[in-house]
Amino acid sequence: MKKLLEKVAWINLLNDFYGQLLTRRQQDFMELYYGQNLSLGEIAGEFKVTRQAVHDTLKRAEQLLNEYESKLGLVEKFNNERNKLAAAALLLDEHSATCRDGKVLRARQILTEILDMVNK
Repeated sequence: MKKLLEKVAWINLLNDFYGQLLTRRQQDFMELYYGQNLSLGEIAGEFKVTRQAVHDTLKRAEQLLNEYESKLGLVEKFNNERNKLAAAALLLDEHSATCRDGKVLRARQILTEILDMVNK
């Protein structure tokens, strides 16, 4: 179950970054399957195609998204930057606990705001 949830989260993240590079049909199927949790049969009925056609389209879209990430690495870069920001926020948090310097507190506030934006 955990592995399935991790796969869904990964595919959704890839789709956020690279989804616009997919065909309209692939985008629609990805949104309905991963975004709205519709079954293959429900999607097939809506588009008047077979379940196998939906399955094949989704598998091809997933493959493309993974290939884009393999070549471009935008998700990996995003995650690395987010981790660096989180580490910097932790360091500032530790430092601000012992220092009440206004500049340190302001820097921590700015970094926290940036982290909030990144996480959204």
